[in-house]
Amino acid sequence: MIPQKIVPLFRQASAPPASPPPQAPKLLDQVRDKVRVKHYSLRTEQTYVHWVRRFILFHHKQHPKDMGAPEVEAFLTHLAVVGNVAASTQNQARSALLFLYKEVLDQSLPWMDGIIVAKRPQRLPVVLTTTEVKTILKRLRDTPWLMASLLYGTGMRLMEMMRLRVKDLDFERVEALIRDGKGFKDRVTMLPAMLIEPLQNHLVRVKNLHEDDLRLGYGAVYLPNALERKYPNANREWGWQYVFPSRQLSVDPRSGITRRHHADEKAIQRAVHQAVRDADLTKPATPHTLRHSFATHLLQAGYDIRTIQELLGHKDVSTTMIYTHVLNQGGKGVISPLDRL
Repeated sequence: MIPQKIVPLFRQASAPPASPPPQAPKLLDQVRDKVRVKHYSLRTEQTYVHWVRRFILFHHKQHPKDMGAPEVEAFLTHLAVVGNVAASTQNQARSALLFLYKEVLDQSLPWMDGIIVAKRPQRLPVVLTTTEVKTILKRLRDTPWLMASLLYGTGMRLMEMMRLRVKDLDFERVEALIRDGKGFKDRVTMLPAMLIEPLQNHLVRVKNLHEDDLRLGYGAVYLPNALERKYPNANREWGWQYVFPSRQLSVDPRSGITRRHHADEKAIQRAVHQAVRDADLTKPATPHTLRHSFATHLLQAGYDIRTIQELLGHKDVSTTMIYTHVLNQGGKGVISPLDRL
């Protein structure tokens, strides 16, 4: 008897098709990721991505790993000769490319030392007289006046003031704590006594705004260096809110979360510029000029250079010494012989 062919009850399942290997992230995304690992600011991230993109497009979309010193030097030379950019801009592009090769492509750069660094001209800062400062402040109102007064009264940098948190103001000790200043350094500066009441009144309005945000389901603020994961509820606490918040909610470009960031620094820049024009001043004064004026006026008042260096957050006292040249009192306070006749 011929045995019947046994038919299996279940067919053997065919192997699933192999999934394609994951694609490596694009170069610009790698730059962004590396910048965030280093905890650099969003502005630094945008600047580095901008210069890397321009470098690639300048060399007709050739990959940077296939290029080296000649291509980098050609790009930087083009910026200076054809683009006629300032030395600081050229050095900014150089820093971005240095970051690209060293941190992203993991290439040693002995050839980078041979590329000439553009020298920034040693220019004296613009400094206002006390009369000119008064004239500008008189033409400002409300929050722009408070911001400008704080810049002149504390010597803060513009972005240090914009990133100031409520918890960083100590009205009892009459001081302000500046977190993550230039060079990621903290420092303490004085809080002008005449600004205590205006600041307290300002914070009452800011707190009302924050409470409105909380009722609407918002109220969270950006926290640096993964503090949001470590302290999940801290981003809604009053102390972490910005002293000068934005008028509108916005979407964080990194996280996609809708929240209230600090105010746009362009607003105070425009306000000071308009005040300078209204006062008919010929000096090209900006909010940063108030910081220069703060240092110079302290020097005029007889405070020592080391104290001023600490208040300004300068790494080297030689940076602070430039204000002695503004006073024309470098070392000996030379008096013209004509004035002695």
